[in-house]
Amino acid sequence: QLQLVESGGGLVQPGGSLRLACAASGFAFNGHTIGWFRQAPGKEREGVSRISSSGSRTNYADSVKGRFIISRDNTKNTVYLQMNSLNPEDTAVYYCAASLLAFDQALREASYAFWGQGTQVTVSS
Repeated sequence: QLQLVESGGGLVQPGGSLRLACAASGFAFNGHTIGWFRQAPGKEREGVSRISSSGSRTNYADSVKGRFIISRDNTKNTVYLQMNSLNPEDTAVYYCAASLLAFDQALREASYAFWGQGTQVTVSS
């Protein structure tokens, strides 16, 4: 059974850090680009970051560049999103997803076929 399960969300104060994890099972995880997306209340879902199948290439949205770090451990079928210097604008449900396309083509949400259920991140004092 194909599954992506996010974890690590929670409540954090502004300036704090969280590390999200996306654990995969049921498919050839190390053959897929993995992306992190987020959806804030009343807003459309947006791409946050993506990582190539080998982990050698990454990409970040401008809003998180320099604060978030994506990584993966293919031996554990897990992708991580280290989030630092969090601010209230980062409050959202965070989703991981697996793309059927290679890294350079995995730009749009529509290219991601498999999705997790999401984990809530709330940044508030």
